[in-house]
Amino acid sequence: MSKKSKALLMLILAGFLVTAQAEDSAVNSPKKPAMKKEPTVSEQIEELRKEFQSKIDSLQQEIADRDAKLAAATAAAQSQAADAAAKADSVSSSLATDNEAVSKLSGAVADIKLNSTSMVQTVQDTQKAINAAISSPDAIHYKGITISPAGSFIEAATVNRTGAIGDDINTHWTSIPLQYAQNSQVGEFYGSGRQSRIALKAEGKLPNVTLTGYYELDWLGAGVTSNNNQSNSYVVRQRQLWARAAFTNGWNVVGGQMWSLATETTQGMTNGTEILPSTIDAAYTPGFVWTRQYGFRLYKNFGTKAAVGLSAENAETLNPSCVAAVGSCPSNYEYAVAGDTGGLYDNQSNYSFNKLPDFVYKLALDPGVGHYEAFGIVRTFRNRIYPSTTVAPFNDTEVGYGFGGGFRAPLANKKVTLGLKGLYGYGVGRYGDSTIADVTLNPNSTFVPLQAFSALGTLEVNPTKKLTIYFNYGGDYIYRDITGETGSGTSLTQYIGYGIPVVNYNGTNYGVSMAGCNTEPTTGVGGSSPAVTGLSNCGNSTKDVQAAQIGYWFNFYNGPKGRFRQGIQYAYVTRNLWSGLGSTTAPSGVTGIANPNGGAKGTDNMVFTSLRYYLP
Repeated sequence: MSKKSKALLMLILAGFLVTAQAEDSAVNSPKKPAMKKEPTVSEQIEELRKEFQSKIDSLQQEIADRDAKLAAATAAAQSQAADAAAKADSVSSSLATDNEAVSKLSGAVADIKLNSTSMVQTVQDTQKAINAAISSPDAIHYKGITISPAGSFIEAATVNRTGAIGDDINTHWTSIPLQYAQNSQVGEFYGSGRQSRIALKAEGKLPNVTLTGYYELDWLGAGVTSNNNQSNSYVVRQRQLWARAAFTNGWNVVGGQMWSLATETTQGMTNGTEILPSTIDAAYTPGFVWTRQYGFRLYKNFGTKAAVGLSAENAETLNPSCVAAVGSCPSNYEYAVAGDTGGLYDNQSNYSFNKLPDFVYKLALDPGVGHYEAFGIVRTFRNRIYPSTTVAPFNDTEVGYGFGGGFRAPLANKKVTLGLKGLYGYGVGRYGDSTIADVTLNPNSTFVPLQAFSALGTLEVNPTKKLTIYFNYGGDYIYRDITGETGSGTSLTQYIGYGIPVVNYNGTNYGVSMAGCNTEPTTGVGGSSPAVTGLSNCGNSTKDVQAAQIGYWFNFYNGPKGRFRQGIQYAYVTRNLWSGLGSTTAPSGVTGIANPNGGAKGTDNMVFTSLRYYLP
């Protein structure tokens, strides 16, 4: 029973006790008339007690029932709370799992969206590339081989020379007329499309090697029957025709007609990276070291920083050059023969009896800034000396050699490029652009390789992406060589060689006569086609040919549709002969420079123009 219930019961009992005392007082008071007998107090208390006890019992029962129900409700609530807590934990765990799953799903969705965007872009790019490859392919694909015509161009070119030499847009440098020759007094103009070029490059890739074939041609050849009378029936000229196997370990094997290994390149020794002077003149410029001929080349790339190589190249001996001040140069020898009329060689040209190919070895360095190279050349010269009154027949073989090098360096944030290259040696005149001479003759008809030097300096300026301005200065130089100087009594009986100087023998000067160098010839004049003859008594050897060139190339357009460019070039060219015995006074009325040493000089001013369209 709770404290509140007990207090209520005590209050009720106290009330009954007060009531009972009041009734006892009434009994003791005077008697009244007799009334119906009432229950006694004890009886009433008992009855009240019983009634209250019943109510108390009932109340206790209700309290007990309430406590039971409360306990049951509490137990149920606790059970429900436990269940709810368990469910809450489960839900919380589930929510955590769901949140993690949702997070992962959100990431996956984001990735999918990103991948979808990227995939869409990739598909669009691929589709664009496919459409571009179909509509304007960079190359032709044939059975896994990529074929490209890049390098092909069509040209409309002109040349205007103050001294006529009868050349197209390629200048024959040793034909520069001396200043009193007939053709030095008149100029010439020619327009030509013959330097237009077709190039075709095929490339196929295997796991360990890349195979490349290259063919390049133009129309600058001159066949026996080719002429300019009406149809410009010039032969197609093979410029390059080679095949290369480039292995992934750096080794390269190349064979065919190509630029000589002595020609400067921009990267290692890779065919197709040759550095050519920026000229319109198809003969380039004096001082440029090169040939373009058959060769077999083996070289090794050491990454992109260095390369070493060796080539065996087709040999050819330039016509031996010899002058005689006294006596005569020997003629009882044979070093070449004209092309067989039944064969494929031009029967108006000589082809030397080569014993071996020319050998060229080279080291190329690309340290990251500029390109540097060093090279060497070894050559052999062979001729047959047939019987004469003084010698028995025999075969003669002489060795020539040379060393060269050069560099090309970018300056001013690659807006300026400076280059220098040279070659020095004996019997290497053929590798100079002027092709002056390789050998001279001893009195016994054996060959003497001539000391030679070639050098070219270049400067290119690119103020904008469209414009290139270039400056070239170079020359080819052949030294004097006295091969025969014998005397008999008080005079010389033989004095021969190349560019021989004036000598004094017992009070008499001996040398090649240059007395007619300042006199225009009187022969060959008249008629509808006057002959151009050389100067009389002006016969010493060519000392050097030099040229200074300035020009520009401007690209009107250079993009996916090809390149359209225009250029103008000016060249000042001089050809100098070695001095000899000669006059120091120019004839009256004739302009020019008289060489007090008896030498001779020829100059020519040339202006070239070009308009080219290159295939992309």
